[in-house]
Amino acid sequence: MSRTTHTTLLVALGLLAGASGTAFAALPSGSASAAAAPCVVDYKIQSQWDTGFTAAVTLTNNGAAKSSWALKWTFGGTQKVTSGWSAKITQSGTAVTAANESYNGTLATGGTVSFGFNGSYSGTNSVPATFTLDGVTCNVDGGTGGSTGGSTGGSTGGDTGGSTGGSTGGSTGGDTGGSTGGSTGGGGDGGTGSRADNPYAGAKGYVNPEWSAKAAAEPGGSRVANQPTAVWLDRIAAINGVNGGMGLRAHLDEALKQKGSGELVVQLVIYDLPGRDCSALASNGELGPNDIDKYKTQYIDPIASILSDAKYAGLRIATVIEPDSLPNLVTNAGGTAGSTDACATMKSNGNYEKGVSYALDKLGAIPNVYNYIDAGHHAWLGWDSNLGPTVQEFYKVATTNGASPSDVTGFIVNTANYGATKEPYFKVTDSVNGQTVRQSKWVDWNQYVDEQSFAQALRDKLVSAGFNSNLGMLIDTSRNGWGGSARPTKSGPLTSVDDYVNGSRIDRRVHAGNWCNQNGAGLGERPTAAPAAGIDAYVWIKPPGESDGASSAIDNDEGKGFDRMCDPTYGGNARNGNNPSGALPNAPLAGHWFSTQFQQLMQNAYPPLS
Repeated sequence: MSRTTHTTLLVALGLLAGASGTAFAALPSGSASAAAAPCVVDYKIQSQWDTGFTAAVTLTNNGAAKSSWALKWTFGGTQKVTSGWSAKITQSGTAVTAANESYNGTLATGGTVSFGFNGSYSGTNSVPATFTLDGVTCNVDGGTGGSTGGSTGGSTGGDTGGSTGGSTGGSTGGDTGGSTGGSTGGGGDGGTGSRADNPYAGAKGYVNPEWSAKAAAEPGGSRVANQPTAVWLDRIAAINGVNGGMGLRAHLDEALKQKGSGELVVQLVIYDLPGRDCSALASNGELGPNDIDKYKTQYIDPIASILSDAKYAGLRIATVIEPDSLPNLVTNAGGTAGSTDACATMKSNGNYEKGVSYALDKLGAIPNVYNYIDAGHHAWLGWDSNLGPTVQEFYKVATTNGASPSDVTGFIVNTANYGATKEPYFKVTDSVNGQTVRQSKWVDWNQYVDEQSFAQALRDKLVSAGFNSNLGMLIDTSRNGWGGSARPTKSGPLTSVDDYVNGSRIDRRVHAGNWCNQNGAGLGERPTAAPAAGIDAYVWIKPPGESDGASSAIDNDEGKGFDRMCDPTYGGNARNGNNPSGALPNAPLAGHWFSTQFQQLMQNAYPPLS
């Protein structure tokens, strides 16, 4: 099956004019106009395959300002809208009406608004001939209809038709996961408003009372016990609660109490793929490599059923989809130094891809759910040889097995990892004595030196590959503060490129590939909405104080193995350049409370705790 990508322009290009707040940035907006035309419409076919397509529509209003709008057109063939976002789209026969959502009804003179949809067709997929805005014909009286653009598509084989979409996964080792923002999909955000472009904007975060109680019980822990952290659904039993603990419904009921009259985001980590975490034993899961049907029917379906309950329609639910999955297929399944037989198996049987697609499809169909796909971190995927294939893998999974771009709000980086959000004292373009910092042992020819630059660049590549233009990124800052006495206060010496980088970097790990219970780490930026361009939020997905893995073998019924990268006496492997693991001693199983680590994280917090 072939895939084509093309752009058909009827009028001028603009971007979504939606609302965004400052709680937990506004997306960029642009405008183009055609002289004297009362309205201009840009209708782009972003991607197309044998039976379906994805279209993006931008409307520019050159008439009087409006407080609401309705754009109408008629399809010339068999096209049918199957799902949409950022507008209320209805169809009767070949006639289509796209009306504003509550958050984007205001349309100033010269203002623009964008929306999109997935559609099906047979035969030809011709462009509608005429558009009307509130009964007035657009793109006449001087409308040039000229614009360039289009998205570039990009998918690797195996597409089976249906709708297009996006997905990603992965972070090395430990308990990882993530959640990121952006806006896709139409539908209401429950009874309290329309679907948010950035679910974190203007919203409080859910404080998990179980984690909060553990944090508050630690000396000094009350300083952070009120921070929002994610709930990890790391096995089937977690849906109903493990050993008397809170299950999913209990958390959602508690979230309703915390919500009050405002908005609230609940963060859930979806984390139980067959053959889970094929490159790190510490976070292996309960399902075998071939248990894809069990994953669908006993794990995803029950979660989707609960989240679909109308009782919870007023909550914003951000899901982090399957950490440690898809990037492993790119970097650890192909015979390279870091490859494992387990990852090769999961690439061969396709069950990571099938599982992630299924989760995106089922959860993305729920109007108040916002899916964020885990996308590793800069020290894993920051090389072009890794990043390009990973973006293709994400797009492939997002456009197969029922998944669609409208199922993907965004991506998350650094889940449960330690990479610095921003390195303040050196940048990737620096040179020392004629040598670029990329030649240093620490950077090792990577294109990025911190998570924010990586996240922003990854976002651009994902959009270019065919994901929605308003994708949002999340950065897990729960353990990447690197404060304390070891934190540099200025750039390193210029005696050599290694001296410069090692003296500059705030990330004090032995090696950037180390991921388990890192000694010297500190709490990072507190959860914050829209801290930078393209970033929906800084989040604490990995609850501080929960172990990445046991430092020695511990018998358990949770499916979690012993990974030597959690052993402080281990000398390393190919994935960390055969360096010491840098792990703390006496650590419990992944996800279990690790008081020593929690105390160190508070001690080394940056910004410091007051």
